[in-house]
Amino acid sequence: MSRLPVFVVLVLAAPVFAQNVPPPPLQQPVTVASPPIAEPPAPAAAVSREEGLGAWARIYEVASHPRCQNCHVGADNIPMWSGPTYGRSRPHGMHISAGESRIGAEYVPCGACHAQLVEGAGQAPHMAPQVATYWQLAPVEAAWFGKSSAEVCAQLSDTDLNGGRDQNDLAEYLRDDAVSGGMTQWGWNPGGGREPAPYSLEEFANDILAWGAAGFPCAEG
Repeated sequence: MSRLPVFVVLVLAAPVFAQNVPPPPLQQPVTVASPPIAEPPAPAAAVSREEGLGAWARIYEVASHPRCQNCHVGADNIPMWSGPTYGRSRPHGMHISAGESRIGAEYVPCGACHAQLVEGAGQAPHMAPQVATYWQLAPVEAAWFGKSSAEVCAQLSDTDLNGGRDQNDLAEYLRDDAVSGGMTQWGWNPGGGREPAPYSLEEFANDILAWGAAGFPCAEG
């Protein structure tokens, strides 16, 4: 059965783990086109360690890109602004905190500005990005803003930190989030003149599957 390969998170700033505080119900249904489905690489033995390390290098390019890592922050619950247009990395303006809920329920909800997607929203420069689901930080367990490739690799391959998922489970999560128009897919189509994440969602998913099939290898150092 074909699956979309995936990775937490990626992306791209999308949470991979269940949240303790449920978001409010969607105000209206949103229909989103399904992303391309990638075929998982067959037997694990067919993917060498070297190929797995190559896949990981590309995965890290995505995970460390501003479209992903800006919302993969720690227990201070403060999203980041980073990337070429900002000059230097800094906390989200306006003293924003997403709180322990990671959706801003304790303060100003993320959805107050990052409202549910409507046609044309978030496409003009300086407009708040929007998706078809809920804007929120990734869970604390998936915090990796500013971490090295070796640190993130060890973190994502640790089942105690990734929700007990293997590469196929991660792919299933990524596919479901992309189909629903969540933050994963947004990373490659951010609008507003923002730089998209490198490669493509399908390529990213394929690399997740290949990395897992190779045994989740991590480069030393």
